[in-house]
Amino acid sequence: MAKFCEIEPNYVAWHCPGCEGGHGVPVSGHSSGKGWQWNGSLDSPTLSPSVLVNVGGSNPTEPICHTFITDGKIQFLADSTHKLAGQTVDVPDWED
Repeated sequence: MAKFCEIEPNYVAWHCPGCEGGHGVPVSGHSSGKGWQWNGSLDSPTLSPSVLVNVGGSNPTEPICHTFITDGKIQFLADSTHKLAGQTVDVPDWED
């Protein structure tokens, strides 16, 4: 089953088990002209560079999530503020 969902052309999303919700980013070729490098795989995705979510966000109660996603695995970096900080886990299957 797919780990990523291409929710619009050149924009991918995945479920984050640390934040217990979804994250998404534009990837190369996005109409904005900016984006992460993506290997094009929905089943074993790799993004580059890291993804940093909610730093300085409007809701300070939301966790900071800093990750590398490589070959279908999420590496949560130590500066993440949720329960999976410092761990590496599989990207969960995407469920519609």
